[in-house]
Amino acid sequence: MLEDYRIEGRRAAEIAASVERAVGSGALDPGQVLPPMRELAARLEVNPNTVAAAYRILRERGVIETAGRRGSRVRPAPATTGRDSIRVEVPDGVRDVSNGNPDPALLPPLAPAFAAAAARADRDPVLYGDGAVDPDLARIARSDLDADGVPDGPVAVVSGSLDAVERLLAVHLRPGDAVAVEDPGWGRTLDLVPALGLRTLPVGIDDEGPLPDDVRDALRAGARALVVTCRAQNPTGAAVSAARARALRAVLREHPETLLIEDDHGHGIVDVPLNPLAGTTRHWAFMRSAAKAYGPDLRLAVLTGDAETVDRVRGRQRLGPGWVALILQRAVARLWAEGTVDARRVAAEYGRRRGALIEGLARRGVTARGRSGMHVWVPVPDETGAVARLLHAGWAVAPGARFRMSAPQGIRITVSGLAEEEIERLADAITAATGPGPARSYG
Repeated sequence: MLEDYRIEGRRAAEIAASVERAVGSGALDPGQVLPPMRELAARLEVNPNTVAAAYRILRERGVIETAGRRGSRVRPAPATTGRDSIRVEVPDGVRDVSNGNPDPALLPPLAPAFAAAAARADRDPVLYGDGAVDPDLARIARSDLDADGVPDGPVAVVSGSLDAVERLLAVHLRPGDAVAVEDPGWGRTLDLVPALGLRTLPVGIDDEGPLPDDVRDALRAGARALVVTCRAQNPTGAAVSAARARALRAVLREHPETLLIEDDHGHGIVDVPLNPLAGTTRHWAFMRSAAKAYGPDLRLAVLTGDAETVDRVRGRQRLGPGWVALILQRAVARLWAEGTVDARRVAAEYGRRRGALIEGLARRGVTARGRSGMHVWVPVPDETGAVARLLHAGWAVAPGARFRMSAPQGIRITVSGLAEEEIERLADAITAATGPGPARSYG
């Protein structure tokens, strides 16, 4: 396709922008080989150093990758074509079990907590120079973390789990460094890492969490950071068990300079115990967000870690947004203090829906996974065909390509909104759709 697109520009930034526009528009495909630097420089009548600088910008932005003598090519999943684009368009009348949302019926009322926070803001407005962390939120969060065995450390507040991951990687790593990530894993993380100019090293995962041998291999291969989902892993529902945590700590002790990032976004919707790895390495961070238990619009996560790491995150935050709105922090503190979410009831309800679907599939000879959280992962031999056949049958599921690098194919089903009477019909449809068949494009 490169012969159909003419790269333009006289300066490095212009050349890089030309390539990035082409990738974003689809004029350059993932995997497309770019011209050698000297050849492009001659074509554009610029110095080869200018093209080298443009390619460096593109690498740091996660748009291209360079493989020595094989040259530079558009990344298989460049930052400009994120995994969110790998989705099913849901027609009218099709049941959507692909979206990853919590059940609105299990979310608590927010009005009282926000009314109280707003009334306090009216009495005592937040001004520049005020503290960035609400003391009540920090106290409640730290008490819960202590109870779950997370090591002591300062508390920061960020705008959700992904914001935390981005800030942590940015303050510790440099473009070109490698990050070990779960595979399959959270698609946003898989997009974020290359967007920061970093490399992803996949780590296999089973129901008990990341595989220790895979983690060891990734760290030996040069990974400077490891991102782990403690519970309710997206998309598989994995949760780190006590035995797996011991094995992972042993691996991490062999690599004490690794930046360890733990994401406990499932806090409040799970019924499996937490087995944290925090504190095993010199630099570590542990975060909990409010989105799954209280609603996706509550863009807030509490972050703790070693003093140096938290201080770096706070410093970068001060140079950007400054702080997460105190009115939001105070509302969340009130929600947590009053126990507005009955975590046992929510976890039990999600568990009932997961269990019913997994058992229904098992009776039909289909293997599925989902130890915790809101999702069920179904391995399939033909992911594209399964998605298309399910769409034809009236069900929209998430293609596994949104969550995979080298892991085998699969589909993700969000069970949070499933009614009891739907589960058997969905199990029938999945069974009919997951057999071998011709590959088809997504709807």
